[in-house]
Amino acid sequence: MATPQFEILAYEPTELGMLCLRRRELLCEPGTIVTEVTLNHEFLMSSYLTASERALSEIALRMHAGSELHVLVGGLGLGYTARAALGSPRVASCEVIEFLPQVIGWLEQGLVPLSDELNGEDRLQITRGDVYQYLAAAPPRKYDLILIDVDHSPEENLGTANGDFYTAQGLRLAKQHLAEGGLLGVWSYAEDSPFSEALRALFREVHIEPVTVFNNLIDVEQTDWLFFARD
Repeated sequence: MATPQFEILAYEPTELGMLCLRRRELLCEPGTIVTEVTLNHEFLMSSYLTASERALSEIALRMHAGSELHVLVGGLGLGYTARAALGSPRVASCEVIEFLPQVIGWLEQGLVPLSDELNGEDRLQITRGDVYQYLAAAPPRKYDLILIDVDHSPEENLGTANGDFYTAQGLRLAKQHLAEGGLLGVWSYAEDSPFSEALRALFREVHIEPVTVFNNLIDVEQTDWLFFARD
């Protein structure tokens, strides 16, 4: 019997802790190779289950009827939210703001599954920065869709300052970056009542979408939560 594949592609210190990019063959599905990211030895993301990351873009696009759309994505990750947005011919541009330069480097170096596809996409611009600081400042331009997938949840943040975004004041500042009819979408692994209440205090329409998949790596059904808001 062949030995399952396992490879560490990158192991680097960052401002948030030790970041690891690894590629491995699944024991439960021999022949299936996945790319995974851990932060401080805790699981962060995977190329195996990407339904909710893709749905963040797909549902937002269904909710917005416009064309020539300008999209802002907070957090590059493995690129699945950006790729789903760029899958629509109605998207004119997609700007991604990623906090960790190492993550941007992985894409540029061809280390992640979507590298070839995204590196060849003319509509994509990737910027190193803090999307929360960007949204708290005066808007240099406006977006039709702003899609945030950075933290585990509104109450479990990767950075100590990130939580300000999820408050009424933070959302009020972020709202200034939306074009007329624009939509804000936020990914979370947990349903969060205080965050949904803050959204409802500021936006005319709030929609919360659960995305449930069966994770056969741990033999459980799991649900991620997508929050959408617009006026």
